[in-house]
Amino acid sequence: MYSKKLARLAFGLLAEPTFKCTLTRSVSSRVNAVRTLCSWTVCLHHRRKNPLSEGLTRLNVRTVSQTTLDPAEVRKFQAMASKWWDLQGEFAALHSMNDLRVPFIRDNLLNVHGIRQLGKPLAGLRILDVGCGGGVLSEPLGRLGADVRGIDPVEDSVRTAELHSSYDPDLRERVRYQACTLEELAEEELEGFHAVVASEVVEHLADLDAFASCCQQVLKPGGSLFITTINKTNLSYVFGIVAAEQLLRIVPSGTHDWEKFVSPEDLERLLESFGFYVEAIRGMMYNPLTGAWSWQQSTAINYALHAIKRKEEPQPGQVWPESENLDEPGRATNYS
Repeated sequence: MYSKKLARLAFGLLAEPTFKCTLTRSVSSRVNAVRTLCSWTVCLHHRRKNPLSEGLTRLNVRTVSQTTLDPAEVRKFQAMASKWWDLQGEFAALHSMNDLRVPFIRDNLLNVHGIRQLGKPLAGLRILDVGCGGGVLSEPLGRLGADVRGIDPVEDSVRTAELHSSYDPDLRERVRYQACTLEELAEEELEGFHAVVASEVVEHLADLDAFASCCQQVLKPGGSLFITTINKTNLSYVFGIVAAEQLLRIVPSGTHDWEKFVSPEDLERLLESFGFYVEAIRGMMYNPLTGAWSWQQSTAINYALHAIKRKEEPQPGQVWPESENLDEPGRATNYS
């Protein structure tokens, strides 16, 4: 009874004008269209308040020495390593999320690269799945024709992923797994991937700067970065932690730390500083009554992001001008 009331309350709150977000952007349906950088009003306001920027977005080339790995998070997921393919268990919501995130990744990649092969639209593309766990997302991407490399620091999760994919002959040549960190792989795979996927991962990392830097290193120029994560708001604390972990038990208690959540604005600023421009951000919502995800105008709780690595090589001290042309990256758009 309380679960149903809480779910109705969540959807009711998100339907209120107070929580509606008109800043959601979507990718143009035109294949090979010129893409634009659409920074939010708050990002533009932040730059204008900064006397050093004077209308310019500075690309910081940083030396990142810290690791993305959080030992406490590794121990947490080590305890659940055998449960990745329990469709009614702790990862049920992740399986359901595939209904949104797989088409989100596929459609945006098709907009960038075009259709390569009927029936296998992602054929010829190399995709890195960071924090792949048991391969819940790696497998459907492989079935779309992509050459997928899944990495995870939890060796037992990687073994679970390898075992599950071995039952499908269609995946044996397309999907490979490796027990390692992103920074370890970045030393081997310089500009080796067309896309990097980090779905429900960044909220578990120790250092987002190290993450962004490594993604920039392993991606080809013009490559795509896909992220799904949780916003840092009062609503995300209420529904992402109190409700999901303590009341509804959708995920185990202690799965998330609200202090590690990141807002779309902060994530966009971070990625811009490492040579990306954000192409699309969409709000997401999980309905515990139906076990299904849906796209939402509001990004107050969950959201998906697609960013593209700039093709120009970043140079120390390089700045990106605020373009006056709407069809050029660098344009900060006012959505208010």
